[in-house]
Amino acid sequence: MNAPAVMRRGRRSAKRAADSSMLEGVARAGMVAQGVLYILVGLAALRIAFGDSGGNQADQSGALRELAARPFGLLLVWAVGIGLAGLAVWRLSEAVFGASEKGGRKKRKRLMSAGRFVVYAVLAVSVLSFANGARSSGSSDAKSEDITARALSVPAGELLVGGVGVVVAAFGAWGAVQALRRKYHDQLRMSRIPRRNRKWVDLLGVSGGVARGAVLVALGFFAMEAAWSSDADEVKGMDGALRSFADTPAGPWLLAAIALGVALYGLFSLMLARWRRV
Repeated sequence: MNAPAVMRRGRRSAKRAADSSMLEGVARAGMVAQGVLYILVGLAALRIAFGDSGGNQADQSGALRELAARPFGLLLVWAVGIGLAGLAVWRLSEAVFGASEKGGRKKRKRLMSAGRFVVYAVLAVSVLSFANGARSSGSSDAKSEDITARALSVPAGELLVGGVGVVVAAFGAWGAVQALRRKYHDQLRMSRIPRRNRKWVDLLGVSGGVARGAVLVALGFFAMEAAWSSDADEVKGMDGALRSFADTPAGPWLLAAIALGVALYGLFSLMLARWRRV
């Protein structure tokens, strides 16, 4: 068998592996893991909004500590980390072979999948490190400030940080608009969703998508502020971005609304785990 034929056969084998039921299973498990984290972060932010934070942080670190404190908590943290790793593998397969949704083979879609692969891979490593004993008490704000300070110290660091901020804010705004347009319908097996459940899918998809988008816009805005002032202290992580909504004229009520939306996005992720095209 000649080399081109071997390569074609290898690509077909890899494609079948990417489409396998095992990959579908780990992808759906990853969506559940993502949903759990969003729910815990949203609930922590709700407690902060009503003045009962209990020292908790509304970010990944706070969510993991909350989860670890539950019965069989360490096993749950491991499960979340493994689920996120599965989600990363699935996004990588989409970047290589294309997504199952409409237009999923286009270059833009594949690049977005590649970006999401990087994000989920980093999250998975962070969660698995936590499960393996790296119980870092640092908040997302402190970690973001450290990363930003290092970025600002390199040549053209302000442009780098500002560019990241623009991308994050733009992605958040785009995601919120897509949620309002119910574009997530393209990703769902709508025919399999019972009619009585579709209104709940839209309630969670729209409200959760808009809230998640608002948080990303805030994160991007603070990164741009840090770039403009060349001060890493201006940047915020998830916890700081959520708390910033309480500093607006709407006060804690806006934070409560965004926090509820983040928790609802977590519930939406659970629905994705059941009905998303994979």
